[in-house]
Amino acid sequence: MSNHFHIIIPSRYASTRLPGKALADISGKPMIQRVIEQCQQTNSDSIIVATDDERISSVANKSGAVSVMTSNQHRSGTERIAEAVRIMGFQDQEVIVNVQGDEPSIPPVLINQIAQSVSNSGHRVMSTAVTSIQSELEMSESSVVKAVVNAEGYALYFSRAPIPFYRNKTEQVLTYAKRHIGIYGYRTEFIRDYSEMAPSPLEELEQLEQLRVLWHGGMIKCVEVDTLPLFGVDTEQDLQTTRRYFALQ
Repeated sequence: MSNHFHIIIPSRYASTRLPGKALADISGKPMIQRVIEQCQQTNSDSIIVATDDERISSVANKSGAVSVMTSNQHRSGTERIAEAVRIMGFQDQEVIVNVQGDEPSIPPVLINQIAQSVSNSGHRVMSTAVTSIQSELEMSESSVVKAVVNAEGYALYFSRAPIPFYRNKTEQVLTYAKRHIGIYGYRTEFIRDYSEMAPSPLEELEQLEQLRVLWHGGMIKCVEVDTLPLFGVDTEQDLQTTRRYFALQ
């Protein structure tokens, strides 16, 4: 696989549910450093942290990443990445992988897979990851984002609600639903397109930034993956689980 891609980690300080989580200590290291260290095991050309906080920027630089200061007004990670791309002066054809700043266990192989998917797709296509849903309980959880895709693997819709609805209720519904994994890949020209799209009502309702793309007629390639992050950190309970895991490593 070619090394020609960049990782950008959008990381803001004012997280809604867990403020300052990017700097939360996980076995002696701030969480953003843990994420950077996973990214350093990939084939990427560079790792950039796009942030609105000098403390996060300082940790990023000390951890071997490039830091870019961005606005504190962005409503999504992709908006923040769009500003970082402008600041860095990237050309239109550069491949960017958006790695969430609260995924300290993100598998390097997953990042590489998404980068390769972008390289194999059209220039104005977003790529993301999905995996199978294992149970009706998982299907019902609003914290689990569900995706349905078409015959060619492009997203039809994403939702926090159980989709698709199966009128004659059986386990078959799990065959068609996919669990969305929050990682995105795209070329810089797509990011510039995204930055010009108005926020969509569905995006606001579901609080899912990728719905802006579908609302405006864009395409999202869903890559089926098997190697998944062990956990993300959204709540204090997630943070404690993460700390226990790394304490044992």
